[in-house]
Amino acid sequence: MARVDLVRSGAQRVALAATGIVAALYLLIAVAVVLIVTHNLTSNVDSTLSSWLGSMAKQRGGPTRGNPGGPPGMQRFDAPVLWWTFHPDGNYADSSAEAANITLPVPYNRIKDPQTITVSGVDLRVMGGLTSDDWTVVGQSMNSVYQARGNLIQAELLIGPALLLVVFMGALTIGRRVAAPIEQARRRQMDFTANASHELRTPLAVIQAQTSLALSQPRDGEWYQRAFTRVNQESQRMRRLVDDLLWLARFESMPHSDRSEPVDVGVMAQQAVDRFAAVAEARHQRLTVRISGDSHVIAASPEWLDHLVGVLLDNACKYTPERGAIDVRVAAEGNRIKLVVDDSGPGIPAEQRGEIFERFRRATDQPGGAGLGLAIADAVVRATNGRWEVGSSAAGGASMAVTWPRLLARPAGTRAATPETPPALGTF
Repeated sequence: MARVDLVRSGAQRVALAATGIVAALYLLIAVAVVLIVTHNLTSNVDSTLSSWLGSMAKQRGGPTRGNPGGPPGMQRFDAPVLWWTFHPDGNYADSSAEAANITLPVPYNRIKDPQTITVSGVDLRVMGGLTSDDWTVVGQSMNSVYQARGNLIQAELLIGPALLLVVFMGALTIGRRVAAPIEQARRRQMDFTANASHELRTPLAVIQAQTSLALSQPRDGEWYQRAFTRVNQESQRMRRLVDDLLWLARFESMPHSDRSEPVDVGVMAQQAVDRFAAVAEARHQRLTVRISGDSHVIAASPEWLDHLVGVLLDNACKYTPERGAIDVRVAAEGNRIKLVVDDSGPGIPAEQRGEIFERFRRATDQPGGAGLGLAIADAVVRATNGRWEVGSSAAGGASMAVTWPRLLARPAGTRAATPETPPALGTF
């Protein structure tokens, strides 16, 4: 549970950090959008005021009360512009109907460039200039600009939390998915270290116990013989475990694509059978190899493939009883090459076949292995684009088969081996 919580807490921290960054960026963008929109709307108002002022300047006599003036075709409801006209002597001349009761808070001749003034609590955008001999000031309320800005801010306040919620949930989901394989790899590494320590601790405890007893008091020669035999067995067990660990570590650290080359599965199988002939003979087991077809070349490392076949034969010899049979077959099946190792041992229960490739997992309770052999074999099969087929043999034992893509097939137009041509067969 602690490991799961570690993944969740890590994902939550990442999600919060991502949400905080997005929130800061969203705030900056939102403020910038509000400023840009406000500036553009204000510029539109200034453009309207400038158009009105220019149109009024063309009317030599200036506008009259009730005549809004302004650009031709512009309706009053399109641009509710207020205007005031002053004579050259500074006396008030005329104004629009809406501006008749409005007194400018600043001297009229100081209003030239667009500026915002406040009249009776209402902000007006005003602009001034000469219209014939008079000085005219035009103005428009900023309420429409403020209303548009308020609507924009309200929309941003509604969109912001929803956006941040989506970002947080998305970052949390992605963080958990990203962290899960890392946590799984860490868990496997911890389990691997714990299992390896356990496997090494057992033979070390036996060796330490035997040496302590040997040093505690004098013993007879037969006792020492038994003690050293046991120490030798445990030392060999440790040596096999360390060799497997080193081979697996070296295998996982090297680039797989650089080690592939054309290799004949039939040749490798024959060589492995030759090596295990003495082992099978010592246990009174019948070991045969059958190679059928005309080409058994795949892309793989010879060292890896040799190790894979060695693991399969070692397991078959180890779990096959005396007088039992082990059958090795290599065949070409269409565009794939198949290697099969059948034995007459106890077999592998169907419910355990999906677990036999896990590290330190044994299919039986028989002593003699650390459970790394099939894990190494599975790593080789996956690295060489192979596929497992685990089942039962005709004799009731285990059937371990691997298929690979065929690298060199028989050229078109050539004849296959005739039925009279016997397959390669060896019996030990």
